[in-house]
Amino acid sequence: MDGSSTRRQRLALLTLCVTMFMSMLDNVIVNNALPRIGQDLDAGISGLQWVAEGYSLVYAALLLTGGAIGDRHGRTRVFRLGLALFTAGSAVAALAGTIGVLVGARMLQGVGAALLTPGSLTLLRHVFTDERERERAIATWSGVSALGLSVGPVVGGPMVEHLGWASVFWINVPIGAAGLLLAVRVLPDIPPRPRRIDLGGLPLSAAGLALLVYALIEGPSRGWTDARVLGCGAAAVVLLFAFLVLELRLAEPMLELRLFRDGALGGALLSGFVVSFGMFGALFFLPLLMQGVLGWSPAGAGYAGLPMTAMLVVAAPLSGRLTARFGPRPPLVLGLGLCAAGLGGLALYGDQARYPGYLWTLFAMGLGMGLTFTPVSIVVMTRVPPAQTGMASATVNTLRELGGVLGIAVLGALLTDRWSDSLTAALHRLGVPPDAAGRIADAPAGALHGGGAPAAEALPGPVRDAVDGAFVDGIHLAVLCGAAALAVTAVLVAVLLGRARPVARAGADGPRQPHPAEPVEAH
Repeated sequence: MDGSSTRRQRLALLTLCVTMFMSMLDNVIVNNALPRIGQDLDAGISGLQWVAEGYSLVYAALLLTGGAIGDRHGRTRVFRLGLALFTAGSAVAALAGTIGVLVGARMLQGVGAALLTPGSLTLLRHVFTDERERERAIATWSGVSALGLSVGPVVGGPMVEHLGWASVFWINVPIGAAGLLLAVRVLPDIPPRPRRIDLGGLPLSAAGLALLVYALIEGPSRGWTDARVLGCGAAAVVLLFAFLVLELRLAEPMLELRLFRDGALGGALLSGFVVSFGMFGALFFLPLLMQGVLGWSPAGAGYAGLPMTAMLVVAAPLSGRLTARFGPRPPLVLGLGLCAAGLGGLALYGDQARYPGYLWTLFAMGLGMGLTFTPVSIVVMTRVPPAQTGMASATVNTLRELGGVLGIAVLGALLTDRWSDSLTAALHRLGVPPDAAGRIADAPAGALHGGGAPAAEALPGPVRDAVDGAFVDGIHLAVLCGAAALAVTAVLVAVLLGRARPVARAGADGPRQPHPAEPVEAH
């Protein structure tokens, strides 16, 4: 290979890594900005959940459709369009003056990310034709994606403290513009192929997910027996069930459920979903705990995430080597176990916690997350026929994003319910009148985010302690439930990948042989 081709490959890899880093970063960089956003835009916990969920929900709902659009109109062309929309959405978010505009801008970012992400792994396949180079490129791409999730809080905290919350969105604009320029110059043009757009599956999945998340976020505040919450929950179940039935009947579905017949692939997809479920939930609420209860500044809370980032940097290449030598099962099971231990370990610490005491949990979660990303991508590339790579890649990213969406919503609902019950009981013991207790019940939104409730400093000492203690109780329940989900998944993945048959990978000398569970391509 000549020097110009090698340089073009490196620039293409840089472009794909930077854009994936940016789309992953945007899942979490906003978290340390949430208290300031709540103060400036007068939002409580549910409003701030929508700031985080608006991006992830649209991203998850449209990823599979984004893959189909890329097939039909050309992966490279759709990748560039997605990058342009993501950059525009970032600019609108930075300029937002109300919580509604900000959530809308986050949704536009989600549309862009859903269009650019599915083509990223497919473009890697076209750029790197040598199997060894391809696997190294995938390991780099996966590691950078994982790094984006971890470095977000580290970068976001100091930016919020010194430049304001809008800076976490402004940072995407020059990066997106540079990435778009590189995408035009160095990415290969992949010709479109005939592909039907699943016009039935798109509204069913998008509406079902939206209604489910709405019910989970609004349930704690409105009450689980509220007619609107019950109606949205029931409608979500019906729509999502109808979506699954439809996908099983279509010859060219948006979500290829038959991929789950392969035990290894099913285990990998499950791993990505549950890791995001636990980690996204933790990354959403931990900044609120650190800044609101433990008294950290935004920058301090950001820097506290450095150990997690360091472990991700270490784990990304390590997981690639472990997968190449032992297969995907050991790093996936070990990664899930470490995430479970780290997340569950947070329940050992309360409102008097000291950073050195719980530092080990951050190391464990960072190492665990880093170990899971690369094996999942390699399983997809080695067990899925080339014609289905884009769809499978979109499925992986959809399940990761959906895991994050449901992690924030489900763990948030558990936290809010436990916090409300604990706080009500504590205020009753303190003899606080019921009408005053109702106003104080908004204190976490106000104290942590400035959402219009009495500031924490204005509350009497015992009441403030009760507010903080109740919030910590809610955090403990949430992280224990997330840790339990991760631990159970580690066992399931060990079983699924232990039963899976090995698959010969494509090399320089010939194509990969399809697994018996996979459809054989017609040539």
